[in-house]
Amino acid sequence: MDHTQAMDLLKATPLFGGVSGKGLRAILTAATERTYDADQKMVGEGDQGIGFYLILKGSVDVLKGGSKVAHLGTGAFFGEMSVLSGAPRNADVIAAEDTTCLILTSWALKSLIASHPDVAMEILQELIRRLRETESS
Repeated sequence: MDHTQAMDLLKATPLFGGVSGKGLRAILTAATERTYDADQKMVGEGDQGIGFYLILKGSVDVLKGGSKVAHLGTGAFFGEMSVLSGAPRNADVIAAEDTTCLILTSWALKSLIASHPDVAMEILQELIRRLRETESS
């Protein structure tokens, strides 16, 4: 995916929608792109979380205790809670098809938060939204 497409996708996600252009460029510089084959396990339930994933192309299935709890597609993200807290992953994530992700390691994300406060604010707002959504379910 080219730089402009990746910037547009980042801007379209709830997590980074309010981040400045400078912040988005910093995210792209700090991240790596990786492609997973269909049916490949990307993260494992109980594993130490060291990466935040933004799906650039493709889709994934999220399984908790072996049961499918979500299907995520292009523009969706996962792994933010584990990366920020250092807690083990709470689900398996399996590529449902060939899937390309932008990955931010925990140390890269923490560095971005320290140097780009707008990134920190967007992450906090999205985490609060998700927490409220979970509490109301």
